[in-house]
Amino acid sequence: MSTVSDAGLAQQLEQACDTLGLSVTSVQINLLLAYLAQMQRWNRTYNLTAIRDPEQMLVQHLFDSLSVVNPLVRKFDSAVTAKLYDIGSGGGLPGVVLAIMRPAWQVSCVDAVEKKMAFVRQMSGVLSLPNLSAKHARVEDLTPADCDIVISRAFASLNDFASLAGHHVSNDGTLVAMKGKLPEDEIQVLHQQGAWQVENVQPLQVPQLDAQRCLVWMRRSQGTL
Repeated sequence: MSTVSDAGLAQQLEQACDTLGLSVTSVQINLLLAYLAQMQRWNRTYNLTAIRDPEQMLVQHLFDSLSVVNPLVRKFDSAVTAKLYDIGSGGGLPGVVLAIMRPAWQVSCVDAVEKKMAFVRQMSGVLSLPNLSAKHARVEDLTPADCDIVISRAFASLNDFASLAGHHVSNDGTLVAMKGKLPEDEIQVLHQQGAWQVENVQPLQVPQLDAQRCLVWMRRSQGTL
């Protein structure tokens, strides 16, 4: 990317953080832009994402991931080290973004595709993020992790997400699914299954994105271990 496009992307990123009410340092801005540049570079060979245009990647990947930072922080005090799994992380969305924005959190990206986890491992080194790790595995095959937060972005239906990843959530933790429009049918199926209940559906406004987004917060049903 040219210096001009770098400056333009940086300005858009700073404006998006301001719109989202995010406190962001120049170091974090540079890390986010470096991650975007690395994603573009690796994408040519490893097909991390179908989106190729840097400005579209900025909005649909970075801004989308940044939109969940404050909602998560409000639930989990940023002064406390939270343990987070990003399930079906792909190229590290939202996991890498969360690791950059919350250095006190321990973030593990989980995906069954080795090349995508190789990329996340590379990002942990290149971006100097000791709080970021990658796990190449199917989520249901991993030893229960006792996480505060288990999040997914376009990974599976709510019921499948809860069934496959729920055992990684601590007793006081939560499952959080990043979704587009309100998934009413998925919520109904989840509640019929019985082990998990939707606690809250939180609308999100992603800067420069003309599409619906929401966070679905899930808790274990009372009496469910």
